[in-house]
Amino acid sequence: MRWVTYLKDPRVDRYIDALPAWQQAICREVREIVHDADPDVVETIKRTVQPYFVLEGNICALLATKDHVNVFLYDPTVSDPARIITAGHGNATGRQIAIYEGEVINRPALLEMFRQIVANNRAGGWRKLEAAGGRSHGGTLLQRH
Repeated sequence: MRWVTYLKDPRVDRYIDALPAWQQAICREVREIVHDADPDVVETIKRTVQPYFVLEGNICALLATKDHVNVFLYDPTVSDPARIITAGHGNATGRQIAIYEGEVINRPALLEMFRQIVANNRAGGWRKLEAAGGRSHGGTLLQRH
C-alpha cells in the first residue's frame, strides 16, 4: 500500500471519483506521479472543474473525455525522449498526452517530464528561460546555435 504524503484537494477527489473505474485509475496514477516529482506540488481546480497540479506555475491538468484521459503539460520546452506526448507538438504553450483504457503509463518518462517542468517553473518558468536566449531542458538552459 502506498502512503499518501501530499495534501489532497477534495474537489480533485470528487472529479476523479465521478469517472469510470478505468479513468479513475489513470487519474490517480498521474496524480501520484506528479506528486512524486516534487513534494511541494499543490492540487487545485481551475476552469470550474478541471484538476490542475501547480508549483510556481502550472505543471499539468487532467481532463477525462469519452474514450481517454488527457494530461495537459504546461511547458512546451520539456523534452520527450520516450515519445509519450501524443498531441500539441509545436504548440506555443503546452502539449498533451492521451491515455486510453488499457494503456500502461510510462511512469519513468512522465515523472522526468514533471520534474523538468517543476525545475523550469522554479527557475522562473519556460517563458523566462526562452526569453533569456536559451531553451529549457531538464531545468538547465541550453544555448541556441
